[in-house]
Order: sequence, then structure tokens, then C-alpha cells
Amino acid sequence: MKIPFLTLIAMLSIMSSLKAQQSQPKTDTVFFEDFNEKTLDRTKWNVEVTGHTVNDEQQAYVDSSATLYLVSGASAEGAKNGALVIKAVYQPGFTSKENKKYDFISGRINTRDKMEFTYGTASARMKMSGGAGFWPAFWALGNGKWPDCGEIDIMETVGDSSWISNALHGPNYFGNTPLVYRAFFPKGMDVTQWHVYSVDWTASSIIFKVDDKVTYTVTRAMVENYGHWAFDNAKFIILNFALGGVYPAAVNRIKTPYYGISGPTVDKIKAGDAKVFVDWVLVTKD
Repeated sequence: MKIPFLTLIAMLSIMSSLKAQQSQPKTDTVFFEDFNEKTLDRTKWNVEVTGHTVNDEQQAYVDSSATLYLVSGASAEGAKNGALVIKAVYQPGFTSKENKKYDFISGRINTRDKMEFTYGTASARMKMSGGAGFWPAFWALGNGKWPDCGEIDIMETVGDSSWISNALHGPNYFGNTPLVYRAFFPKGMDVTQWHVYSVDWTASSIIFKVDDKVTYTVTRAMVENYGHWAFDNAKFIILNFALGGVYPAAVNRIKTPYYGISGPTVDKIKAGDAKVFVDWVLVTKD
């Protein structure tokens, strides 16, 4: 039987398409949070409350609707199905349960014991305020003693809106780690706009991306030049908004009015303009 030429072309096209689909690895969703409810889903997230302050940060983390809340519509500023807002608030004289005083409160959430994963891709669509001393982060951390548990910093910014940093921390490569990279935005872009920050994590490499473009690649061999590869264990996700502290101060050299925080940044906080928006968080595995 003779097959018409056009029919044959169509059949070959379909077969080629099916073959391409079959060759693509299957991706499973491990975790997805769209922040499209009225309140934070506590079955997915733990809200952290300051037990002790690390890195000389200037804020207390609290469980409050003043610092952690969900928005929708125009208030979501471009997040179609709603967004999480982590807001830094000026509250002078705030006293923690440890009887330590702070002038700022903020928010930090994690998925410890609720969602932990080993290898895969973790992504978040985010935008945030710029200002010297703002220190928001999207990262993954293992259980156990730090830094042996391993830390993957997918996105950190310390107030210079033109770049974010990617970093790894583990035994013998922590704190001022050698495994760090400043990823600068193209001209006309910065952290105050929406971007997707992600990491592809395997047993042999960790690849950081912004808007699906690779910014920094770390191989197992690179890590083992410094110490044990601390990235074969399960990690949980953290989203937080810190203020000041060691990392911002190392960049901006500011000591007053607060360690690592400039006067104009304090004014932004007082005006209610210190916010991190998170549209969604997604974890997948091939």
C-alpha cells in the first residue's frame, strides 16, 4: 500500500515527537507551595522564633502576622496566585524570651521534619527590597551539627541590589567559605524584580541558577579539596529575612546606626518598606 507523502511526513513527525518525550527524564514533584491560601500552611512550614542570635544579626525572629503574612491581588505585586511576605519591622525594645533586647523583628520559616529531600532541584520565585544591611536568603540545610550537616545557599543578598551570592558550607569550608560566587544581574535588572533562584543538586555536583541561567557550578572534587562532601544527606528548605550582621557588614563596612545596617535602610524599615515576596517554592526530583 502506497502512503501519501503528506501523511508519511505527519506520521514521522508524531513518531519523532513521541521518541523525544520518551527520552526525557521523568520529573516528580517533591514539594510545591504556591502561597495561595489566606494564612501560612503550618503542615508544610515551621515558623522559627529566636532562641539565640547568630552572625551578630540585629533582628529577633518572631511568629507574628506583622512579619509573616500572605497577600493576593494587587498586594502580591505580580504574583498571580498570591505570595508570602516576610517583613522586617522596627520595634525598639522588643525583648525575647531569653531576655535579650532588639530594635527589629522579622520572619524565618523552614520545612524541617515536614519536607526534606536528598538531591533534586529546589527553586523559588522571589523579589525583595534593596538596602544596605538587608540580608534575605533562600537556602537548604541538613540536620545535625553545623557545618558538618552541609548548607546550600541558593540565594543571599546583603543589600547591594546588583548581585546575589551562591555558597556552600561544610567541614573546613564554612563561614568565609572559599566556595562562594557573586552572581551579578544583567544591566537593568536587580533583586527588586521577580527572579527564579534555583539549585540542581546531585551526588557529584551542585549547580546554581538565576532565571534558569547557570551562575555557579561546584563539583564534588572541588569541595573535597577543602573537606568532606556534606551533601549526601537530606536537607530542608529555609526562607528568612535577616538584618545586618557579619556578612552585610563585611560588604558595606557599616557599624552605625546598627552593625551592618545603614541609616537609609533603617528609614525603609520604619516606613514599612522592608519586604521579601515569595511567589512559590518548588522541589523536584528526576
